[in-house]
Amino acid sequence: MAEDLFRYDLMVENALRGVVRDALRRAVEHGLPGNHHFYLTFKTRAPGVEIPPYLIERYPDEMTIVLQYQYWNLEVEDLRFSVMLSFNDVRERLVVPFEALTGFADPSVQFGLQFQDGSASDSGDRDPDPTPPSGGGDAPADGSSGEVVSLDHFRKKK
Repeated sequence: MAEDLFRYDLMVENALRGVVRDALRRAVEHGLPGNHHFYLTFKTRAPGVEIPPYLIERYPDEMTIVLQYQYWNLEVEDLRFSVMLSFNDVRERLVVPFEALTGFADPSVQFGLQFQDGSASDSGDRDPDPTPPSGGGDAPADGSSGEVVSLDHFRKKK
């Protein structure tokens, strides 16, 4: 079979990552009004991710951060974002390329996106194991894994 030069799947992924980028830019400009808050799940060992070594040790595959009440210095660039979060009362700067994201959600409006793992096979099959979200960036002490929430979870039921 000939190589697919268009790779529409990758174009869609890139466009959806742009939604996350735009949402973060709006948060920089206007804050998070009302009940808006973001869950951002990313691969901790993806190229360009910068997080403290103890967080990589604790979350060797994926990590979910929450932007809600306690986050500082959110900066959004075309290819990545950075933010300061508190982990056990210590502020840490995290840098996350948009390509490292595997999930995004704003539960206040029942909106969520799940991205394909770039290291998964072209069939689209993968076995995600995200870290559960934690308030204000504080990681859960037990290191437990959470459930995967698909986009269908956030769709309004008729």
